[in-house]
Amino acid sequence: MSETGTPPAPRMLPGIAAIGLWMFVLSLLGLLGVIRHALPPGVLVFCAIFALAGHGLMRLRRWGWAMTLGAVLLSATYGIWVMVKLHQLSMFVMVAINLILFLYLVRPEVRERLK
Repeated sequence: MSETGTPPAPRMLPGIAAIGLWMFVLSLLGLLGVIRHALPPGVLVFCAIFALAGHGLMRLRRWGWAMTLGAVLLSATYGIWVMVKLHQLSMFVMVAINLILFLYLVRPEVRERLK
């Protein structure tokens, strides 16, 4: 408790900051793919969702956490699809990272810090 009687604001865990930045990086990679005409323009919708999820998570909002969970699972699902259909084993690293991030986000210590 602080001097005014209100509980202290929750502090951000380093993992939450890293995952928020990961969401921004994924958003920028998608944006670069659209600019270079390597990805269809519809990817911009996912870029916006990923950036919004990262922003909400960095502000410790529960909706940001939920959107980030969805974005991480969506990204992992896409990576698995690319591995199976296009036989690109390099996507294994991205899938592994996304699954580790998902397991980190569902920890009780992370969820109790959200507003």
